[in-house]
Amino acid sequence: MSGRLSRPCWRARRVSATIRPVKKTSFPTPQDCEAAFYEALEAADLEAMMEVWAEDEEIICVHPGWPRLTGYEQIRENWARIFRSGERLKVHLSAQVCVQGMMLSVHSLHENILVAGEPKARAPVVTTNVYLRTASGWRMVVHHGSIAPQVARAEPEPLPKILH
Repeated sequence: MSGRLSRPCWRARRVSATIRPVKKTSFPTPQDCEAAFYEALEAADLEAMMEVWAEDEEIICVHPGWPRLTGYEQIRENWARIFRSGERLKVHLSAQVCVQGMMLSVHSLHENILVAGEPKARAPVVTTNVYLRTASGWRMVVHHGSIAPQVARAEPEPLPKILH
């Protein structure tokens, strides 16, 4: 074993045999791309959802409690299955933190999801979205969500009585 990685992610790319439509939308900022992602999610619009994603076969999507999906076709089929379920979602974003460079933008946030017909919101989802600047504008390359841990509310610790 030579000690080097057998295949760095940023080099060799697999090319899908499937012909896909050319992207119609250019997202000038990662925030525009993120807004389009959540609009497509709430509208259950598969074509709009896939317009947000990069064409790369190394894109990644992880939903809370689900296995990791990689590649355009796996992610497209997964979103199609979710949208066929008939559940309609409203998503309120909170606790957003963004780190952005020239070519990459990482967004950490909480998704607060309300499903139509359910009496209360589901547990928040801690989410990381990663966007890459491409020739056709910003595109999503990673969407990863995990159920937020329940935070127990403890009694606040008393302040020390010693003054310095």
